[in-house]
Amino acid sequence: MQAFHSDHYVLPLPPGHRFPMPKYRLLRERIEGDAGFRLRESPPASEGELALAHEPAYIAAVFQGTLSPALQREIGFPWSERMVERSRRSVGATIAAARAALAEGVAANLAGGTHHASADKGGGYCVFNDAAVAARLMQAEWHRRRGSAAGGLRVAVIDLDVHQGNGTAAIFRDDPTVFTLSLHGAKNFPFRKEASDLDVELPDGCTDAPYLAALDAALDELWARHRGGLPGLVFYLAGADPHEADRLGRLKLSAEGLAERDRRVFAACRERGIPVAVSMAGGYGHDIGVTVDIQRRTLLEALTSWRQWNARGAWNNPAP
Repeated sequence: MQAFHSDHYVLPLPPGHRFPMPKYRLLRERIEGDAGFRLRESPPASEGELALAHEPAYIAAVFQGTLSPALQREIGFPWSERMVERSRRSVGATIAAARAALAEGVAANLAGGTHHASADKGGGYCVFNDAAVAARLMQAEWHRRRGSAAGGLRVAVIDLDVHQGNGTAAIFRDDPTVFTLSLHGAKNFPFRKEASDLDVELPDGCTDAPYLAALDAALDELWARHRGGLPGLVFYLAGADPHEADRLGRLKLSAEGLAERDRRVFAACRERGIPVAVSMAGGYGHDIGVTVDIQRRTLLEALTSWRQWNARGAWNNPAP
């Protein structure tokens, strides 16, 4: 299974900054020892690709370092050329994973899930919205290859980070070709949420059983709303932050509960012949090793699904 990384581009963060930047390198190093992964360094997204989901003025301000102090604080990172390059490559990794998923069933970005970035601003450690850019680009490439007679590529975003995907919801608010589903903590960041196509809010302290029941119901609703034609591609944001030991999560899922979450998402998509591009999204464990272990298990579940998909030797290819 192809997995794309960009951890060589590390932000120079000030001492005491709470973003766990080393987790990306640690995750790559962990799966280097696992058979079955084809690791690739991600290319940077171009300005033109970013403009599919972001305002040109915002892109220029990020590239040139001219964002206002307030907007820079909202992102949560100090500006640097490395910040720009890392953000471009995080988007590039999801683009590459989406292309690979369309060709092979499942692929991964070892970072990504930057769902708080809107068209005209970033937020919550998210500069550019990788899933939004990649979704728009995959739709454009689909149209270019197949033409209007084949119909467009429908996309679904299954966002299981503990924080609501407000940026993704805002970008696709009026776009019927992209369905946004967010399962998140009701009282967690962002405190001003945007309306996804389907939002499922969970109480603080939510444990495995009610979480998985809510997920099953949400997936059933997703498929029910696509009776006229299933999505042709899913972006799955597999946050580790619903874990019980996460500093910012406020939910109480076990590591096994999160692995079961992943199995259910991959199985539901595989059974319907829908390719999946998975990204790691958030994870802020008190012990960074716990976060890395959870994300590695997500990737191992993705690998299992990729093997099952390709062993089947047939594509449903449900996109209209």
